[in-house]
Amino acid sequence: MRQRTLHDLEVAARILKGRKVNRDVRLIVTPATVNIYREALELGYIKAIAEAGAVVTNPTCGSCFGGHMGGLLAPGEVAVTSTTRNFRGRMGSRDASIFLASSATVAASALNGYISDPPREVMAQ
Repeated sequence: MRQRTLHDLEVAARILKGRKVNRDVRLIVTPATVNIYREALELGYIKAIAEAGAVVTNPTCGSCFGGHMGGLLAPGEVAVTSTTRNFRGRMGSRDASIFLASSATVAASALNGYISDPPREVMAQ
């Protein structure tokens, strides 16, 4: 699961702050640019995301297309991602499932371990 823009990182940080990523989930957060990473770091978004148990990578687009950064999916794995493209084999195995979602849905899903509705399943708690 990934987030990219500053707004995406803000949304994810708000949802993840003070909570922990589900033990069966691998949350990989990849800022789109160095500037977005730096600003998110200054605003405390990176800290909140990392403290929740996510892995924050260096800024790149590599994980979006399964090139590197821990984003390669094995057969049968499921990804919920805020990337902009979804086609068979894009992030690894052609037998993996990729669902596109908002940053809020990605963060909420990382907490719950299944695709979740943020307002009803996380924000209301």
